[in-house]
Amino acid sequence: MRYVTNLPYETKEEEHVTIPMSDGVRLSAHIWRPTSSDQEPVPAVLEYIPYRKRDLTAVRDSIHHPYLAGHGYACVRVDLRGTGDSEGVLRDEYLEREQADAEEVLAWLAEQPWCDGGTGMMGISWGAFAALQVAARRPASLKAIAIASFTDDRHSDDMHYMGGALLSDNLAEAGTMFAYGTCPPDPAVVGERWREMWHERLENTEPWVLEWLRHQRRDDYWRHASVCEDYTSVQCPVLASSGWADGYSNAVTRLLGNLDVPRKGLIGPWSHKFPHLGEPGPAIGYLQELVRWWDHWLKGVDNGVMDGPMLQAWMQDSVPPSTSYEERPGRWVGEPDWPSPHIRPVTHPLTRHTIGPAQDANAQASEGGAAMTVRSPLSVGQFAGKWASYNAPPDLPYDQREEDGGSLVFDTEPLTEPVEILGSPSVELDLSVSEPVAMVAARLSDVSPDGAATRVSYGILNLTRRDSTEEPEPLEPGRRYRATIPLNGVAQAFPPGHRIRLSLSTSYWPLAWPAPKPALLSVHEHSSTLTLPVRPVEEPDEVPSSPFGEPEGTVPQATTQVTPREQRWEVKRDLVDYRSELDIVKDQGTVRFEDIGLEAGRRAHERYTAVADDFTSVGGETTWTMRFTRDDWDVKVVTGTRLTCDETDFFVDATLDAYEGDRRVFSRTWNEKVPRDLL
Repeated sequence: MRYVTNLPYETKEEEHVTIPMSDGVRLSAHIWRPTSSDQEPVPAVLEYIPYRKRDLTAVRDSIHHPYLAGHGYACVRVDLRGTGDSEGVLRDEYLEREQADAEEVLAWLAEQPWCDGGTGMMGISWGAFAALQVAARRPASLKAIAIASFTDDRHSDDMHYMGGALLSDNLAEAGTMFAYGTCPPDPAVVGERWREMWHERLENTEPWVLEWLRHQRRDDYWRHASVCEDYTSVQCPVLASSGWADGYSNAVTRLLGNLDVPRKGLIGPWSHKFPHLGEPGPAIGYLQELVRWWDHWLKGVDNGVMDGPMLQAWMQDSVPPSTSYEERPGRWVGEPDWPSPHIRPVTHPLTRHTIGPAQDANAQASEGGAAMTVRSPLSVGQFAGKWASYNAPPDLPYDQREEDGGSLVFDTEPLTEPVEILGSPSVELDLSVSEPVAMVAARLSDVSPDGAATRVSYGILNLTRRDSTEEPEPLEPGRRYRATIPLNGVAQAFPPGHRIRLSLSTSYWPLAWPAPKPALLSVHEHSSTLTLPVRPVEEPDEVPSSPFGEPEGTVPQATTQVTPREQRWEVKRDLVDYRSELDIVKDQGTVRFEDIGLEAGRRAHERYTAVADDFTSVGGETTWTMRFTRDDWDVKVVTGTRLTCDETDFFVDATLDAYEGDRRVFSRTWNEKVPRDLL
């Protein structure tokens, strides 16, 4: 990244500004804005998230907010209610109160003498969710949003459930927010009230995984703040981006296809990162794109920002399997609209272990031939990687050959010509199963001539939700059903000599929670199909070979790494008691923030276990330690959440402990049972 010090506007910074809410709670904001805005008001751009602006996101914030401010914007970074230095309690994600607060923040910004009355919202992940959800409420001042790594569908395309199957990230993300939501504010900012504010959080926090498990169907809980329920609610321009390695690779194209507002889409090879910090690379000059976006929509500059293709996507070249990549080779391609006129669905019948030649689009479905069967062991999925990659520790899927050993596998013949796909593949199965609750995981892989298999995309379906996630139905063992499994969107080039592989399994642990019992899946050949979104290689790319500039940002805030980071991703198997384990450590070490004299430490430890092929033996556990020290102020929060099950219930055991120095000042435990609902 190129760090920029000479910007068009001189800026000023206000580290802690309180914004009053209508119920008396005050939110804490960090504001960067042009010095000249005291006399010449500018538009305001809001980022609204719960991850602690004063310390834990301070370095990241210092790269992009001063950069945008230096181009003529008031950039405002607000801690959500109950997080960082804001008052109150954060009780769950995306609640009505959170969105109402955001509307009040926007109204407050629009009324400030340094703001010209126009606002935008930006962010990644939670910040992008917030921007899209608030845009759907149409606050008067909001003129445009720029969002990265998000979804418009909280139930079917978030880290909670996928195809109606429970994701392990449901537990992992709940553990993250259990830790972040119980940390104290900084006494240097809020004064002597810090302890009172902290204990209010500690005493009113419940592990969010409990609420998320209470809603195993798509109900009003998930419909709330899911913009897909009414795309017409969004009436402002949208710049949407994500990465193929992210869990949120599908929402960009859904917005492009369903919104009726000025919109642009951008999908790179990245994990869960802003495009200017993109990993795997290449990262791009995203902040320059944001300046052009805001200049056009907030300042009315006629700069051609809406020219060119609606979607720009990184077409990934073939690579050997690896859990991490510094760079993904490929090229940028552009699509004028979405759905794109360049892309055509090509359907292939599945025959015995073979992906057959493309069939006529008008061909009638076959009655189905012989059945092929699989009952997957619990070991299928140990090399699946993370639902949403963060690229640290290395968390992408590894070579799929071992996974394929417990799967039903179909291959094309070696390709004689290159094949490129862009969009969401899908699998339609003519199937039967042996149990009333069962799941199918479908994986698409690029198989090189030496046999190495690199996963390209995947999808999961809880078959009890095959027709409806609102009203699931148990399966009748032995009865034939048709079920469609959508796979995650991707752009991938398959070279000549390689094969395209589809793998089907009845387990995918620990990425997804298994069914109560192992099930035998029968798939009928000829009447089961794979459909690929093929982009003919002769189509023009529609974009220059290098459409984006080098990543830029302002000089990051000064920090010192006091204790080292630790990263671990270990798969373990004990062949005495047949216990398997995935052990993940994400330890940021201790970092000293030089300008405020604060040291902060974060350590997360996730562990997922199973014994042999006992589907009720699976368990997940997440433990977080958060510590903050300055002079004689030394506080620590330790949270732990464990999720286990039997055939009928989930069991949640959680602990929350808070310390001042070596003295424990708060402790609470939870032991709850939640019934399984065809899951």
